[in-house]
Amino acid sequence: MYDLAILGGGPAGVAAGVYASRKRLKTIFITKDWGGQSVVSTGIENWIGTIKISGLDLAENLKKHLEAYAPGIVDIKEGELTEKIEKTAAGFKITAGTGSYQAKTLLVTTGSSRRKLSAKGADALEHRGITYCASCDGPLFAGKEVVVVGGGNAGFETAAQLLAYCPSVTMIHRSEEFKADPVTVDKVLSNPKMKVVKNAEITEVRGDKFVTGIVYLDKKTNQTRELPAQGIFVEIGSVPNTAFLSGLVNLNQYGQIVVDAKTQRASLAGIWAAGDATDGLYHQNNIAAGDAVKALEDIYLYLHADKK
Repeated sequence: MYDLAILGGGPAGVAAGVYASRKRLKTIFITKDWGGQSVVSTGIENWIGTIKISGLDLAENLKKHLEAYAPGIVDIKEGELTEKIEKTAAGFKITAGTGSYQAKTLLVTTGSSRRKLSAKGADALEHRGITYCASCDGPLFAGKEVVVVGGGNAGFETAAQLLAYCPSVTMIHRSEEFKADPVTVDKVLSNPKMKVVKNAEITEVRGDKFVTGIVYLDKKTNQTRELPAQGIFVEIGSVPNTAFLSGLVNLNQYGQIVVDAKTQRASLAGIWAAGDATDGLYHQNNIAAGDAVKALEDIYLYLHADKK
């Protein structure tokens, strides 16, 4: 029986794992891989304490950091995907990969998966001009003409960031009405460098080694048009990796775990969550790591409450 099970190997999971080791909590750490969504980024410039690092190097650093603290305290199960969680009298049973594990408490840091652009040519040019993180990759497109795909708050926030260093930003939205807050829409669209194409569906991404443009269908006129672009930022939503928790804790309409912002506790006693799998307002690496540490501090108090 472990004190704690940590699910997920991104910044949140590793931050919690390091703290669990330092607090001597016997922990089972289960992850399919390391680094989270940022592993695909070529240059992350907002990971505090590091001026610039690739997603792969960040993932390797996270792994090494936890491994340095793990011996004798944290058992790392790499390459295993959590499949099922069951409540037991003593805590929880976690089924993952080829084994099952018992733990008194559970910290979920399984993140989310970005919805991909499904246009022709998109797969071949993924991470060659198509990106899913303005905070991570935006500065790499300074001075370039870029496109933002989406019409929600995330899309407009991305556009706002890009307007600071791109000569023009064009938002491609499949509908007539935006889903973003009106105040945000008005503020971003007031920038003279901002352009909008509504009622458009991207049908093709063009380019050889890197993106050179897109082709979209104008759904009002049924005409096909081409737009030059050197970067495409996709903000069409994400899917939280929380299916294995269905029926166990409260999830919002998007499948995110509803947590207490002060403690990161989920609705069922003994379960905490941090990072992109939660209903937190902002999702970034630094925030995920901080929320996971917050959760770990609360988990420690929870486990030691009856020892005072």
